[in-house]
Order: sequence, then structure tokens, then C-alpha cells
Amino acid sequence: MGNKILVSIITPAYNSTKTISKAIESVLNQTYDNIEYIIMDGGSSDNTLEIAHSYEEAFKARGIKYTIVSEPDNGMYDAINKGIKLASGEIVGNVNTDDYYEPNAIETIVEEYIKEPYDMIYADLRIIRKGKESIKKAKLKKFASTRYWNHPTTFITKETYSKEQYRCCDMYDDGELMLRLRRKGYKIRVVNEVLSNFVFGGMSNEKSWKKTRERLKYRKKMYKDNGYRCITYKIDSFIIEVGKYILG
Repeated sequence: MGNKILVSIITPAYNSTKTISKAIESVLNQTYDNIEYIIMDGGSSDNTLEIAHSYEEAFKARGIKYTIVSEPDNGMYDAINKGIKLASGEIVGNVNTDDYYEPNAIETIVEEYIKEPYDMIYADLRIIRKGKESIKKAKLKKFASTRYWNHPTTFITKETYSKEQYRCCDMYDDGELMLRLRRKGYKIRVVNEVLSNFVFGGMSNEKSWKKTRERLKYRKKMYKDNGYRCITYKIDSFIIEVGKYILG
């Protein structure tokens, strides 16, 4: 296929020395060529920037525009919003420093866009927890639970992002945006193929009852703000967060 659609990938980073290389290399090793890659660093004090800069020649050799920005931000979603403003691709994805793409991820989402355009698409996710792997299937159901959606596999068009961005309120900004796009009738599709890998243990999985209660409060607010107020969503939120605590 002709590589005509430009895809922008954003990585928000902060003191990510141990994990950022795998995320970067997963973009560098994509089977699709027409990519721009933007790293938004929040002012790291470790070797994150040094590692990021070490890949400049490799991206240049592949003809991929590679941009590194380091400045203070107000967290991951603020960094992604800043990256979106810099992005010039028709489709935008983001890979966090603890995660990494499958080699065919971007080629697949472009093929799907050509086949049937979308505003947002997401796919199956491989979850890696304590050395064990499981697959979380992507589904698009009337019941809009985040249990059927996978943020690390999500790609959204730049046109959609020009109208809807992350609100930068709490750790569930990603789920809130997904619910907002559903509520407003944007075209959403799923593809049942593993496109990304999520390493369990980030900020949304920190194990303590205090953190679990905080996440439950944020999750309830996310649903409420988007019109999902019935008891079913409260029960679903409780099951998800307690499940994280038990499995964490």
C-alpha cells in the first residue's frame, strides 16, 4: 500500500530511564513508514532525555520525523495535549513509556481507516502482569464500560482532537474522553487484533485501599459527567477497581 496517510505518535515521558527505550523502539520498528514521533518530556532529572536523543540518527535513517520537547507540564494528559498541538498527522496515537506497540500497529490502523474512516479506533491489548500475559479483547457495546476499551491501542484523528482534548482533571482523563466521544456520536470502531502491550503497574494500578477509593471516586465522576448515572455504572466501577486491588 502507498504510505500516504501521516500518523503522529506521542510519548509523554518523565524520569523513564528504565522503560523508555522499549517504547521508542516499538515506534522505530513499525512496518509503516509515514510516521512522525513526538516525545513530550516533563523535565526529567534522570537519563530519559539522553536515551531519547540517542535514537535521533536511527529515526533519521528511516525518514521518520523525530521531535523531542522537554518542558514542565501538568501531568501525562497535559503532555499529550501539547503533543497533539504539535502533531501534523491525520491520525494520532500515543504510547506511554511503560508500554510498547506491536510492529504492525500503525499499518493496521491506517489500513482500517482506508477501509472505513473513523474518528476513533481501538484494538485488543496484551497485558503483562508479573511475567504472565493475558489478552483484553476490544469490544464496542451499548454498555459503555472501560472494561471493553483499551487506551494503549487507541488512535484518534487530528480533526477529532481539534474539537475534543483531554480535560486534565485526573488519572481517568483517557476514559472520560472515550465516553465523551461516544456521547457526542463520533464514529468509533474496533479491530480485534493485538496492537499494543500494557505493562501492569502504572499509576492507575497502584495498590492501596486509599488509592483504590480515589480511583473509584474519579471513575464515578467520569461516568456521571457523561450522563451515565445509573446504578449499573457504579457497580461496574466498584468491580473494576476492587479487581485491580486484588490482582495488583
